[in-house]
Formats: sequence, structure tokens, C-alpha cells
Amino acid sequence: MAEGIKICTIGGGSSYTPELMNGFIKRYDRLPIREIWLVDVERGREKLEIVGALAQRMWEKAGLPVKVHLTLDRREALRDADFVTTQFRVGLLEARIKDERIPFSYGMLGQETNGAGGMFKALRTIPVILDIVEEMKELCPNAWLVNFTNPSGMVTESVIRYGGWNRCVGLCNVPIGAMLHEPELIGKTLDELVFRFAGIDHFHWHRVFDAATGAEVTDQIIEKMLDPKTENDGTPANIHDIPFYREQLGHLGMIPCGYHRYYYLQSDMLADGLREYADPQKGSRAEQVKAVEDELFELYRDPDLAEMPELLSKRGGAHYSDVATETVASIYGNANEHIVCSTVNNGAIPDLPADAVVQVSSYIGGAGAQPIAFGPMPTSARGYLQLMWNMQRLVEEAAVTGDYGALLEAVALNPQTPSGDAAKRVIDELLVAHAPYLPQFAEKIAELKAAGVTIKDPVVADLCARGL
Repeated sequence: MAEGIKICTIGGGSSYTPELMNGFIKRYDRLPIREIWLVDVERGREKLEIVGALAQRMWEKAGLPVKVHLTLDRREALRDADFVTTQFRVGLLEARIKDERIPFSYGMLGQETNGAGGMFKALRTIPVILDIVEEMKELCPNAWLVNFTNPSGMVTESVIRYGGWNRCVGLCNVPIGAMLHEPELIGKTLDELVFRFAGIDHFHWHRVFDAATGAEVTDQIIEKMLDPKTENDGTPANIHDIPFYREQLGHLGMIPCGYHRYYYLQSDMLADGLREYADPQKGSRAEQVKAVEDELFELYRDPDLAEMPELLSKRGGAHYSDVATETVASIYGNANEHIVCSTVNNGAIPDLPADAVVQVSSYIGGAGAQPIAFGPMPTSARGYLQLMWNMQRLVEEAAVTGDYGALLEAVALNPQTPSGDAAKRVIDELLVAHAPYLPQFAEKIAELKAAGVTIKDPVVADLCARGL
């Protein structure tokens, strides 16, 4: 490693980049960064230039000698990198709008990482991440890939299983959000508690113990979370806060992540999503996020701004910088910090294969993530977890091979896509809508277009007509 660290961030024009810079600045004493390369695609050029200028101002305000480079040449950015962080969105936010609105138009959940939308985000993303891995093998073979690109679990598993790249850690902000919020519910600090997480990305559970006595305090936290007097139960900003059922969580004996609402409270969450979809003032979550992003980039343009604006907290993904930059620092310094990440199971969850990529509490150091044994899951969690992991495996296979049959099998397993003709029409419309980003399905897409498959949702039809 040359003197000082080279970081390459793919998707550098993201609105999250200032938070990432903030995290690196806070950890500079542990991470002697020399240069950061922000790379994006041509469609993201303007945002890259805006956010890149802000990133440089942030380093200058901090008085630290770090150079921020901006490029559309991914190979240039990757060359001799020590760490590669990924936060890109294939098709930009317009693709997310399609992922959400098409399922909603058929009365099914439209959501970024769950249901048909999450499946198609994986189909678009996995081939790109595998291309990045091949370039890393040539240009920075000793680098660590720290993935924050959703759906993080499927993307990370594909990197390891299909890309053969084991120097990879997948991350999500949901676990750290819980760890930072839940201690105060029972009058504790984070240092006074021990958290243990297990599951897969956006489908994990956790238990909590008193660090001094070893006594489990999971149930105490559940009581406070479900207390009507509790103003903030820690639900991520992008998920509608419908309370879980107390009796169900009591029997489960674990705290589910916020995304479990789409499964444990499926009809209620679907109804809420459909209400927003039908409301022209709100629209889908992606449309709401796009409005926030537009505001953010107007702020980022200000040449006097040299810090992360408060508005970024409304974007979703809070605490992203903490988990991403702490992971990089822990690997670099061989710190063996407790971080929840997606990594190879290796027996931590005996209900899934040893080579499955799972999201678990791990110690992260110079050798990467060492998962902490969680043990067998309760009956309901085991059944759901095995179903969801197998569904994801089929999506990953379809992303790599373009096998339409594998995609239909995944649809049949996914609880958010009731199998049958309506679900098949959702899948077919999504294939047509995302045609430029799904070359592995080119033959099938041509067949669907020839058969007259068109886009039902007018907003999506307009995006497609404009080539977005």
C-alpha cells in the first residue's frame, strides 16, 4: 500500500456522498486517506460535479490534505485503489420509480428492495457489480470491496458466489440505526448492551443483552417500542411506522427489522403504499425521494456550503457513513470491531447453508468479517428465512444467466408477488420498461414487445417514451 489510502467510490454522484465524506473526515486519525476518486456514469455527470465540489470543500474546511478526483472513467478510478465502496443505482431514480409504480398499478407492493421492485433492482445491478469485480481483479487485486448498493445482500452474494471475490463486505444502515436508538428506550448506553443480529439483508432479527450481567433485555425493548407513549420506535424514515403485534414478537423472542412490516403486516403496508401511489401530491416513495434529492442538490450547489446539510436525514439511509467508514477503518486498522454485515455464513446461522451470504453480527478486521454464531432460528423465522434466501438465489441466477424461468420461479416464491397472470404481467412490463439495463434478457424482451406488451402506468410510460 502506497503512503496514504486511495478510496474509489462508484456512484460518487450520489446524494449520500457528503455523508460518506463526513464519516471519513471523522475517522481520519485512523484512516490516513491520500485521495478519493468519485466515479459515475455520463447521466450522472452534473450531480457528480456538484457533489464532488462539495466533498472537496468539506475536506478543506476540515483542514485535511485529501484530494477529491472526479471521473467518468471507472478503470482510472479503480487503478491501485485500496478500498472500493459502491453506492450506485443502475438507471438512477427513474428506474426506482418504475420498480415501484408498475407493481402498484397491479395492486402489488412497489418497494425498492422488496417484491418485484427489489428483484428488478438486483437484475439490473448484479451484472454491473460483476463487471466491476473483473476490473478489480486486474487493476486493484488487493482492494476490499465495501458494498452499500441495494439490494445489498443479493449484490454481495453475487460478488462472492459468481464473481469469486471474497474480499467483500456488504453493508446496510438498518442495524446500526437500531443499535444507536434502542439503548435509550431502556435508559442504557450502547456500551452497556450487547447486540446480536442474524438473517439476510433487510430481513434480519436481533436480540439484546445486558453487557454487565448477560441478562437478555430484548423483551424490555419490545415493550418500549410498542408503547403508544414512545414517540420514536426507531423505524427507518423510509418505512411507514405501523406497530407490530405484541403477542407475535413476544412469541418470536426477537426484534424484527423495519422491513419485516412488509411481511408481518403485509395488507396494511400494501394499503398504505397504494394510498400514496394514488395520491398525485405524494406518489411512490421514489418520487418523494426524487423531490428531496432535487432540494439537496440545490443546497449542494452553494459554494459556501462545506458540511453535510440536515435535509440529508430525510433522504433515508441515515447513519450510512458510520457503518461504511467504520468498516473501512476496522479493516485497515485490524480493529476487529463489532459490525453487522453481509458475509459468508460459515455456520453462524445453522438454518442456512454454510456458503450462503447472510447478514450477521461480525468482528471485522484485516481478514475481513468473522461472523458470530447466532444459533438456530425460531420456527417462523426459520421458515421465512429459508424461503427468502432461496427466492434471492433464484433472482441472482436470473440476473447472471437471463433465465426467464428462474425469474418466474422467484416470483412464485416471493410473498409480495402473488403468482399467476397478474404477477407475470408485472414482470413482463418491468422487463420492457428496463430493457436498456437488462441485456441478459434481450431475446425475451424482444419477444414481449412483439407480443404487444406495453406499460400500463402513465408515469412509467412517459419515462420510457423519454428514454429514461
